Amino acid sequence: MEIQGDDVLFSNFTYNPNFYYFLYVGDLKNYPLNNFVKETLERRLGRRDVQFIAIVPDVCIQYNYANVMVINPIAHEDMITNHHFSGMKTPPRMSCRLKSSIFMNAVSSSPTVRALINHILENQNQLYVNLYESVVEMTLDTISRVSILGPDKHIAKKYNNKVFQHEILQDVVPMIEGFRCTSREQLLATTQPLFAQWPEGVFVSAAYSAGGANSSITHSQQEVADRFQDEESEYLVTRYIPHDLDPTVLAVVANENDVYIAGIADQNIVDGNRFIGSSFPSLASDEQMRLLRKYTVKVGRVLGKAGYRGIFGCDYLIDRDGKIFFLEINARKQGTTLEFCFTLEQTLPEGSPMLPELEYYAVTENRFPPQTVEMNGNHRSIHWATHNYKITKQKLTTGYIPQNPYERETFRKIAKKELIKDFVILEHLGTNFLVSPGTFLARVVSVARNRDDVAEGICQGVGFIQQTITEVESDNALQQ
Repeated sequence: MEIQGDDVLFSNFTYNPNFYYFLYVGDLKNYPLNNFVKETLERRLGRRDVQFIAIVPDVCIQYNYANVMVINPIAHEDMITNHHFSGMKTPPRMSCRLKSSIFMNAVSSSPTVRALINHILENQNQLYVNLYESVVEMTLDTISRVSILGPDKHIAKKYNNKVFQHEILQDVVPMIEGFRCTSREQLLATTQPLFAQWPEGVFVSAAYSAGGANSSITHSQQEVADRFQDEESEYLVTRYIPHDLDPTVLAVVANENDVYIAGIADQNIVDGNRFIGSSFPSLASDEQMRLLRKYTVKVGRVLGKAGYRGIFGCDYLIDRDGKIFFLEINARKQGTTLEFCFTLEQTLPEGSPMLPELEYYAVTENRFPPQTVEMNGNHRSIHWATHNYKITKQKLTTGYIPQNPYERETFRKIAKKELIKDFVILEHLGTNFLVSPGTFLARVVSVARNRDDVAEGICQGVGFIQQTITEVESDNALQQ
């Protein structure tokens, strides 16, 4: 059965009834995580025939991955109208970052996807859907015998609310002083006197924000008024604390008592609050890492008591006096999940369950599997960093870097000392794309045996990416 439909931009998938399938719905950058899910289901179900179908929003020139379906209603509309640069012989295709709510709604309502699900369920008694983030717009689980491999979406939404987090965790972890605002009017009234009290800055965040979106460090009332326009949104206002270290802790919760700590990395934050990547191992001291683990376990138990099951992360800052402050819960998988899977695989005893297997047991059985063990030190001397090359101004791609699916192999070779250092460039969109601000053009992952070599790899990878783009000043400039 070939998968075709007017709502699908691209597909290289052909259904084979001899395989046992699950679906992945999310960004292409998390495609490799599904190999761990595949291995989990093969062990758990006692099968050797598990495959996955990846439904992604990423519009690329080509795909070096198997079983991919692309659904992107905005790019689809652009291809139909083809109105951009109509005077050009080969008009560039548009690439823009799609909000997860729009994407999940499009996938959930897709006639092609629903027909595929019905066909799969003719040959297997259950279909799992693996998600990077559980969102309420994903409704495929309302279909009989379809189950989400991830946290409950309604609980996840509740605990991703930064205003709610600030209220419920006051006595759990060290919080930054701040205020809840239930409207823009209240936000403006609240921030007015704070600039004199907090000369380092006032941090404002909407209730839902990620990666620096919908949040800002402000230094004047005018900045607040210009930056935050939603009259009905909830806002969290906190004192900005100057700092140099932004650790993030990745964890899994199985119930209200059992919380697994996968590892601690440092976030690379630019412009005060814009996340562009992470690095491991963390520069935090041993005592600071002990406290970070302790605080994250406490947060995990709060989540577990509420019924949350699965992977989550906690972000912190360490001020210039060495004091730790909690910033936020990410009630979802986060940017370090894939690289920590690769690190754990090379560090833990053979046969130890990886993060997707821990999540599978947490979701389906409210417990962790046998042989669960946390990473205790970096005895394989694996160092890594990631860099998300995110466009802040419209660009045109004029070159192409082939998609590299061998990141897992790179970690293995570094751990076994077959390589001293290496970097990979992942998910490059391809040539002749008009890339909108906020879009991820590509991702660099550098792996080595020391921090300096990792930094060198990131620098080289970013340099290669920069050679594939050019400035776009106007439609006329492109047509000349």
